[in-house]
Amino acid sequence: MTTLSIFSQNEPTTAHTVTSDAAEIQRLLAEQGIRFEQWPTRAFAANASAEEILEAYADDVARLKAECGFQTADVVSLTPDHPDKLAFRQKFLDEHTHAEDEVRFFVRGQGLFYLHLGESVYAVLCQQNDLISVPDGTRHWFDMGPEPEFTCIRLFSNPEGWVAQFTGEAIASELPGYETLTGAV
Repeated sequence: MTTLSIFSQNEPTTAHTVTSDAAEIQRLLAEQGIRFEQWPTRAFAANASAEEILEAYADDVARLKAECGFQTADVVSLTPDHPDKLAFRQKFLDEHTHAEDEVRFFVRGQGLFYLHLGESVYAVLCQQNDLISVPDGTRHWFDMGPEPEFTCIRLFSNPEGWVAQFTGEAIASELPGYETLTGAV
């Protein structure tokens, strides 16, 4: 279930707000300039190719491209049997920013975005059908968990794709991680 947990950076072990209400999540994130949407499920085979997934969501992707100026869209998938899953997880666990919006639509599975906004950290557990757009310059990190299982559509303004500037801050290690917030082992 999609969940938003809000922590104070000064008391990072206990969330002061937790909600699974999609409308409330959208409202609280919008107040911080974060786009959050839930798109309807589209039909395609379980083993669909990236092209088939992009075709299934072509209208939604085209709308965002026109609205926000994105140039490219691709599909990324990770499964628990991927040999580099630990390296991929580690790559995204440190706080960083981007020079463009980071947009992810979860076609299947889930992942946990942490958004460091002022004195608070918003932990958004995104699941199938959730779209999140983290504005450029927003300090954040992503935790896919120890057994990642997701497929996402990514949209980019920069044709080079994912380029991060790491902040060097340790806050990501101070908050409850994926296993704690999702109950995963």
